[in-house]
Amino acid sequence: MGQSPTASKRPQIAVVANIYKKHLHTQHIIDRILDGYNFGGVFHHPELDVVSIFVEQRGEGDLVPERVERHPNMKVYPTIGQALTRGTGKLAVDGVIYIGEQGTYPQNEKGQTEYPRYRFFEEIVDVFRASGRSVPVYLDKHLSWNWTWAKEMYDTARQMGFPLMAGSSLPVTWRIPSIDMPLGATVREAMSVAYGGLDSYDIHALETIQCMVERRKGGETGVAWLQAYRGENFWKAHEQGVWSQALFKACLCRSHTLTPGRDNFTDVYPTLQELKAIVRDPVAYHYQHTDGMRCTMILMNNLVVDFLFSASIEDQPKPLSTLMYLSRRTAGETLESYFDPLAHYIEQMMLTGKEPYPIERTLLTTGLLCAGIDSLFQGQQRLATPQLDIHYQPGASILRRT
Repeated sequence: MGQSPTASKRPQIAVVANIYKKHLHTQHIIDRILDGYNFGGVFHHPELDVVSIFVEQRGEGDLVPERVERHPNMKVYPTIGQALTRGTGKLAVDGVIYIGEQGTYPQNEKGQTEYPRYRFFEEIVDVFRASGRSVPVYLDKHLSWNWTWAKEMYDTARQMGFPLMAGSSLPVTWRIPSIDMPLGATVREAMSVAYGGLDSYDIHALETIQCMVERRKGGETGVAWLQAYRGENFWKAHEQGVWSQALFKACLCRSHTLTPGRDNFTDVYPTLQELKAIVRDPVAYHYQHTDGMRCTMILMNNLVVDFLFSASIEDQPKPLSTLMYLSRRTAGETLESYFDPLAHYIEQMMLTGKEPYPIERTLLTTGLLCAGIDSLFQGQQRLATPQLDIHYQPGASILRRT
């Protein structure tokens, strides 16, 4: 299905969101599209015009009225279809940004929040089909809580031929040190140590791993199986060496927030007993790619407030490691500048019509997240993942984030 720009020289964008309140993802991303962001050492005003917006959950704290007052060209519409057609009956925008994170939605028995990403995506695509053309779409974070729906969303974008970008700020934020996985490296094992909740922050840690290991020799080959570990099972696996202790320590050495095991200035790494006292409910997703490389995503609340990465590379005596740096909110102000690079790449896709990095990365991490949640729900069993037979080559390095 072909793409056709509107008459305006500046791409005209429709925003679709669950909710638009202070400190939530819609504010972080859409405010930058409306008002600008820092990138490349300068303050940049996007070459996009937000002309329509649909927000499902309004009410106290809603930022829409103030934003519309300051940006009168942005009109509020009661449905997704009307936001995309702007009263014309046909698609009347050049791109769609859907922020499908946050808001009040039900949780299922697995603990997954049933955000309406698939439903909203279908409503967007219905307009494309009825109009006989399509435009680029950005979806915040993973594709869906339901793997079947996520795969259908990916397949639909490919069949209809429109650019689809998804994922979070983690793959494009600053890294300390500012390194990338050497292209074509033979990676034996990789790990991310992070923090946060299930079905929310685990996807960030999976993205942290995948944006690095996809650059290995041969590119991405898919994942054969996954097993989750939690609580006492986690500690048993940790002690038995199911994942590399060297990589675990290499991750911790990059942390800016590590809780020390003892009160001194030298050996601050916690012992096993100290780790158990600090981290009450550790979780790991341990999985093997079809080319034999193993990866482990670890959530250790109270130990770190970081997203850390390490990997063992053939013929390199020391692990490669880095910190995915996230600036912090101070005194109630919104200072999460790690959304700046994400806004940049969203803008670039809307301007060029090209995906800045492979959407298959988000498809795979979505599948890993679903498999991890399923493994926990099924008693931490190892699950075969034939559905994750996903192959792709990495895009160009995008380390320029200053």
